[in-house]
Amino acid sequence: MAHGNGQDHRPLGVMHVLRAPLGGLYRHVLDLAREQARRGHAVGLIVDSTTGGESADRTLAALEPSLALGLSRVPMHREPHPTDALVLAHVTRRLAAAAPDVVHGHGSKGGLFARLPGFLPGASRSVRAYTPHGGSLNHRPGTRVHRTYMGVERLLGRRTDVLLFESAFIGSRYRELVGTPRGLARVVHNGIDDHEFEPVVPEADAADFAYVGELRAAKGIDVLLRALDATGRALGRPLTAVLVGSGPDREVLERLAADLGLGERVRFPGPMPARRAFALGRTLVVPSRAESLPYIVLEAAAARVPLISTDVGGIPEIFGRYRDRLIPADDVARLGGAMAAALAASPERRARDAADLAAAVLDGFSIETMVDAVTAAYREALASRDRPAASRPREVALSP
Repeated sequence: MAHGNGQDHRPLGVMHVLRAPLGGLYRHVLDLAREQARRGHAVGLIVDSTTGGESADRTLAALEPSLALGLSRVPMHREPHPTDALVLAHVTRRLAAAAPDVVHGHGSKGGLFARLPGFLPGASRSVRAYTPHGGSLNHRPGTRVHRTYMGVERLLGRRTDVLLFESAFIGSRYRELVGTPRGLARVVHNGIDDHEFEPVVPEADAADFAYVGELRAAKGIDVLLRALDATGRALGRPLTAVLVGSGPDREVLERLAADLGLGERVRFPGPMPARRAFALGRTLVVPSRAESLPYIVLEAAAARVPLISTDVGGIPEIFGRYRDRLIPADDVARLGGAMAAALAASPERRARDAADLAAAVLDGFSIETMVDAVTAAYREALASRDRPAASRPREVALSP
């Protein structure tokens, strides 16, 4: 494999390690791996075998022929588990056999398995890259569990050559909670493809509001349900919503909808492709309590879907000069007010606001730019590793 300096343009060997093949993290890895392989790099994947269902099976089967370093799936648990030792042994063997230039871990568990082999005797000289995707950095600080996770992150930082933060927010949070990175650090925003800028038109019987994503507490869907109820009562008419996705809190949310008397006005159709889901509602609501740089906001903005979102994580980096449209998290009244305003807005105003945000996303969030930046960071880390320690860059860059 290539180990040249910053001007080296030879193909690289890259092994991506992640846990769950679902959500925005998986979308990021798929886009990155596909484009890296298309550009002639030798790419491999190590991923959990117990999550993702048929959708992951299909996407991985389609990608596998382009993976020169192969695909392997092994059971990985979200939380610490005795079988983690078996996963570590599997990853170590795969890395020894593939000898990649770069091992790129994604998310807390992928980052653990990508970097921990670097402590073992006889470890390869692969550059070790890490993209947190929020992960444990979005846990509530102050708890014993959080302190433990941050201690692990500090330990793994000793075997991290390059940190690739998907938002400046996560970069600053890492510095606050873990410390100053020892190696290179770059902000590389997620990117989307040109075809995703084709507008999505709502179906004739579309619900008033839609949510698309995981059904779990951090996403703030309970706030959306309470706001839907309160706004409907204030306006004197029933409002409808469709909540697209799957997750551990589906039954809790279904019970909450029933307790609020929303009944059949709220549907849970399960997971489906984002653009298909967008057509099921007239306004997308992103009520998250925590995010890094969510793809669903990029995708909805590109598709010119009217959008209500909370002001959390890296979402302001997507909205840019339109950040004043964002609302606080965990605020039923503010969300209800935004929902009422969306219902009252003229079609012309809704179209104009959506077009403004689509233009902002088109200008700054492309897959090509994302892959260019990631690959440049790999090469810089490889070049830095091969230089004498005294000549390596000491400053950490955290600007996009």
